[in-house]
Amino acid sequence: MSQNPVHDMFEADAASRALGIELIEAGAGHAVTRMRITPTMVNGHDIAHGGYIFLLADTTFACACNSYGPVTVAAGADITFVTPVKLGDLLTARATEKTRFGRSGIYDVTVDRDGEVVAEFRGRSRVIGK
Repeated sequence: MSQNPVHDMFEADAASRALGIELIEAGAGHAVTRMRITPTMVNGHDIAHGGYIFLLADTTFACACNSYGPVTVAAGADITFVTPVKLGDLLTARATEKTRFGRSGIYDVTVDRDGEVVAEFRGRSRVIGK
């Protein structure tokens, strides 16, 4: 086990890693990940299924809110899809802590494609462990 709780958590996250999500950076209250849209992620409208974009944002949120060490989970989240994502697109997600209070926190995640915003996500976290 490493000294970084985010890297340890991400290494154990088989779901995110199976989708090809890469952890680029993680630190106190922030994280950056990326994922390429594959053929299995495209829906019947020939665009990326929103669930995959949500999962990328949620993984990035998890990395940011677990950066302090205590086990932290999502208490809720929502996403706004700004523009369609296509097969082959490389998405980058950037999470930023907005506030932490008591055992709760609020984090914003912007998902972009080459600098163009494709989705905005807001996650609410809750510390459940030490």
